[in-house]
Amino acid sequence: MRQDDRLQAAQESGRQDAGHAPCRLVVGISGASGVLLGARLLEALAARPEVETHLVATDGAWENFRRETELSRADVEALADVCYDSHDLAAPIASGSYPADGMIVVPCSMKTLAGLVTGYSDNLLLRAGDVCLKEGRPLVLVPRETPLSRVHLRNLAEASSLGMTIVPPMLTFYGGVTTLAQQMDQIIGKALRFFGIEYDRLTVWQG
Repeated sequence: MRQDDRLQAAQESGRQDAGHAPCRLVVGISGASGVLLGARLLEALAARPEVETHLVATDGAWENFRRETELSRADVEALADVCYDSHDLAAPIASGSYPADGMIVVPCSMKTLAGLVTGYSDNLLLRAGDVCLKEGRPLVLVPRETPLSRVHLRNLAEASSLGMTIVPPMLTFYGGVTTLAQQMDQIIGKALRFFGIEYDRLTVWQG
């Protein structure tokens, strides 16, 4: 779909909310390293007809897709139901009156984290996250940075105190999880559980 078509579809689905998918999830991809995680999440949700995905990726995210992957912008956007330009602060997801069930930011850069913590909504990703906070909707962050400075740690603690859920991309060593794809699936599966979505590629600890 072209950008204008996607926005029209989003506006129409907002007006006809009774017919939208049981779960409408905003997916934010920021300019941190690891944008492939965001694409992997969209790929996982594309197979779930009960989940409607609304994608907003920053300029930095698109640059990292170019540098870190072989995926084009068109490839990534094709995985989402609706896509937005990160500069479009008049998009439907910028308003609390537009129904959504929450948002995942994956990966979440330290700049994006700082913006969410301080309410500095200078792009659509940050505004969509701010909407989740003010409307009491789940906001899950997958922060990607190492090592973490005191500023980063302070902002992560503040994000948690404000109601955001932090799912850092930690490695899993149990259950035969060995490949990069399996590690990404672990992170995605854990993040999706906060929206009541079970991911069949998540390896669960059996004791």
